[in-house]
Formats: sequence, C-alpha cells, structure tokens
Amino acid sequence: MEEDAIKVSPTSTELAEATPSGPEPPWRRRPLEAYAELALEWLIRLCGVSAILFVFGIFFFVFREGAGMLFGKLDLLRFLFTKEWYPTSLSNVRYGVLALIIGTGSVTVLAMAIAVPFGLGAAIFVSEFCSGRVKETLKIVIELLAAIPSVVWGFIGISVMNPLIQELFDASIGLNVLNGALLLALMSVPIMVSIGEDALKAVPDSHREAALALGSTRWQTIYRVLLPSAKNGLLAAVLLGVGRAVGETMAVLMATGHSLNIPRSVLDPVRTLTATIAAELGEASVGSDHYQVLFVIGILLFTITFFVNLAADLVVKGIKKQ
Repeated sequence: MEEDAIKVSPTSTELAEATPSGPEPPWRRRPLEAYAELALEWLIRLCGVSAILFVFGIFFFVFREGAGMLFGKLDLLRFLFTKEWYPTSLSNVRYGVLALIIGTGSVTVLAMAIAVPFGLGAAIFVSEFCSGRVKETLKIVIELLAAIPSVVWGFIGISVMNPLIQELFDASIGLNVLNGALLLALMSVPIMVSIGEDALKAVPDSHREAALALGSTRWQTIYRVLLPSAKNGLLAAVLLGVGRAVGETMAVLMATGHSLNIPRSVLDPVRTLTATIAAELGEASVGSDHYQVLFVIGILLFTITFFVNLAADLVVKGIKKQ
C-alpha cells in the first residue's frame, strides 16, 4: 500500500510541469517573435513621443530663421507696441505688429463669441436629443462642413458675405472683422461639435439615470450633471476651435480686407498675423530682414498659443480643486 501511495502521489517536478505558469517569457519564444515584439514596442513609444518631437522641430526651424532678427536687430518694444508696418520702405523701415495683434485678437474673439454657443449647443443637441437617422445625417453634414477648404470659405466671404454685410449694415465695405469672424466661426463649429459630442458621450449613463431618478428634467440633467462632468472635454473642444481661428490664414486674408489699422468697430477692415506671413513671405528674399521678421511673427504666434493653452490648463486645475 505504501508503494502504491508513493507511485500515485506526483513529484514536485511533475507538479511544476502540470501547473500552468502564465505566459511564456520572451527569452523562451522564437527569436523572430521576440524581435518583432521588441520592434513593435519601440514603434509605439516613438509614436507616443512623435508629437513632442514634431512641435520642437517646428519651433526650432522657426526660431532658427528668426533668431538673427530677434537678437540684435529688432527692438522688441517698438515691434510689439507700435502699429507702423513698413518692411519694404527704402528710407525708414518700421516693424510694428500692434495693429496685427489687435486685428488677430478682434477677429478671433468675435469668432469664438459666435462659435462657442453654437458649437456646444449643437454638440448637446446631437448627443442628447438626436437619435437614429437624424443624428447620423447631422454628423455627416457637420463632417462635410469641416472638409470645406479654407480658400472656398474665402470665396464665400468675398462673393456672398461681402455684399450681404454691405446691405444689412450699410457698410462701405463688407470685407471686415465681422466677415472674417463669421467665416472663422463656421470653420470652428465642426471641431467643437465633434470633440464636444465625444466628451458628452464619455459621461457614464449611470449619471443620467441617477439624475432622472431624482426627478430632474432633461435640461436640469444637462446643466447640473453632464456639463460639469464633461467640462474638461468641452474646454478642449473650445481650445481646438480657438487654435483653428488663430491659425487660419487664407480665409481671413480674403475676408477681412487685409488693411493695416486698429479696428474701432466690427465693420472695420483689419489685417491678421497669419495673413501677413502668407501675403509677404513669397515676396521677401531669403535671409533678408523682412524675411526674418516674418519668422519672428511666427514665434509670436507660438507664444500666443502657448499662453492660451497654459491659461486653459490653469483653469481646468482650478475647477478640479473646487
């Protein structure tokens, strides 16, 4: 009996072989599979840091081209706080971008004042009030709106919005701040709707069910539950819209009048930073002061977008602490 018991009971080696020990270690796999897995892992890491590398690469290129003018030849105070922009003058060259900064800011602020309510409202409508075929149709239309090239928007600003603004507001010219802001708002709304809808859909359905179970109406659920829960995603949607408005070139070049002055109303023509770079870079000789100062304007645009993102990040952190 003792011999049978000894034969029946398995040894420690047999137990180790019979017990599953999890996934096979990489060094025990075939060499080809191990190398393929290692290569895929490094490829994923490279994709993860590629955005940072691209941003630093673009900034390095712009900074390298404008560094000669930025350090030594350019008076930053006169550059930032004067409105005279005469880069090709033979007797008195002046580089002042105050009018360009105010023109960019006026068009962007008015565009966001129009786009944010419509964009977030459309995102709420598509996410919470639409279903089935209506929702799919609206999403397709919004995606098509985002696919329209900016030069086509510029043509719309010249041929459609220009006479319409002249007739409605009795303006001397329809290529002004209002025209550019309306086009930028229409171009920014699709981005806000897409990102805003994703943010609202990411809120768990249990939040909606709990609010309805407590007797909240649909609007109360949206205002008190969905919007606070999706605030980070909605803020990201607004920031993407701001980035689209600040960085847009061709539409504002065609629709704002491209006139160098500080606007006193929404019916005044203006010139933006991006439109100035697009209009003059092809005429400036490579390496000249005019060429370099246009890249300094590019550095200024980088700085503006950095502070916009930094302010938004601080706002989000403040909301989280509350």
